[in-house]
Amino acid sequence: MHKQLRVLILILAYNAEKTIESVLDRIPRELAQQYDVHVLVLDDGSRDATHALAKKHLEGFWCPGEALRNPVNQGYGGNQKVGYRYAAEQGFDVVAMVHGDGQYAPECLPMLLEPFARQNERVDAVFGSRMLHKRDALKGGMPYYKFVGNMLLTAFQNRLLGTHLSEFHTGYRVYRVAMLRELPLDLNTNDFDFDTEIIMQVVFSGGKIVELPIPTHYGDEVCHVNGLRYAWDVMVTSLKGRLIRMGVFFDPKFFFPQTEVARKVSTFSFPSTGKAVAESIRPGSLVLDLGCTDEDLATHLRQEKGCTVISCPPDVDLDRELPDAPWDRLDYVVALDVLEERDSAEDFLARLRERLTGNAGVTLIAGSANVGFFITRLMLLFGQFNYGRRGILALSHKRLFTRHSLARLMRYAGFRVLRKQMMTAPYPRALGNNRLARLLMALNRPLARLLPGLFAYQVLLEAQHTPSAESVLRKAMR
Repeated sequence: MHKQLRVLILILAYNAEKTIESVLDRIPRELAQQYDVHVLVLDDGSRDATHALAKKHLEGFWCPGEALRNPVNQGYGGNQKVGYRYAAEQGFDVVAMVHGDGQYAPECLPMLLEPFARQNERVDAVFGSRMLHKRDALKGGMPYYKFVGNMLLTAFQNRLLGTHLSEFHTGYRVYRVAMLRELPLDLNTNDFDFDTEIIMQVVFSGGKIVELPIPTHYGDEVCHVNGLRYAWDVMVTSLKGRLIRMGVFFDPKFFFPQTEVARKVSTFSFPSTGKAVAESIRPGSLVLDLGCTDEDLATHLRQEKGCTVISCPPDVDLDRELPDAPWDRLDYVVALDVLEERDSAEDFLARLRERLTGNAGVTLIAGSANVGFFITRLMLLFGQFNYGRRGILALSHKRLFTRHSLARLMRYAGFRVLRKQMMTAPYPRALGNNRLARLLMALNRPLARLLPGLFAYQVLLEAQHTPSAESVLRKAMR
């Protein structure tokens, strides 16, 4: 089994002529007894003899080896992309990243590769951590400011991303190549925060990370990292990851279907739009739910109010047709998150009005996010207009409305608005149903009433259709 596991030892090198031969010599030969081992030295356009020395040293090496040189410097992240592409194209199972400056001990490779050889569990990444035994990191020469910075940044990132890593900033990593093929690595930065982005991608895609302790070594190697810029980039990237998980931000490099985007909080545990809809519907009513976006709402109407709820079948394309339903007997039509997702909201409402002709007592409850919400305005102020998995700028939204444009749409479509409700943002879905979320809702509620165009997150309208001139004429003629 182990012989069939093809392992690529990827040595990233830049101006490493003093250390590259030593790093190669320190790779344990016993690896060849367990794995099909290959070595790739990837020189990132060094200005010294790194490539020539590595190429010569690999002649007659104990395992197959190759030295390549990027014609143009790709950066730390860009060099990894090239190496991982090589691993994927050459059919390797595992790729182990080693630095050419000797900071990370090649002697640890057998230990870091061992989890991939186990048959009883699947591992996607193994990180050699210097911080599992923190005192050893200081004994190994890690500067104190780097030690403190490492701990603070890692704690900050763990808190934001919901992870429990001892270190986000190790450069000693082993990846399963099949997992790397599934990640959009080409979208990642070429800079040093590439390591944070790939961690987020592994976590968001449901990958499993294992940490193992490694010794710390700091010698006379040249550090090419701008510490302050690196810390800033890492914090911004991690904050973006948090917003993505809250469902208020979107970035294709972190888009995975299994990514958790909102907390599972019941619609009726806080003053939500679904709860407001339920309060507006009379007990025992016949309700057609065109959006089918909230299972809690349908269940509540059935169990608590004795309503009959007809859900729109998933195979009905609302841009072209409406579902079969007893239109002449309906008491309510609920259309939450429906108007925003239509190719033409005007055509949809025209078809709906036509179907409702003859049922003067039916009430349409329609809701739409308010694109004028202050968060969206702040984003625009800073030049951002980022679509997300959920929320006002959800990827499924094709139309955007303000409270006035939504009311005008309804009026032009032949519906008379009976009641308006300005809803606050569903903070518990992003933050959990905790004190902070409840406090934000309490602050948002009066502001939404006072300045709805700025602080209302969603607009909820109750409306009834008005008779068309054609129907009035027909009745007059009769």
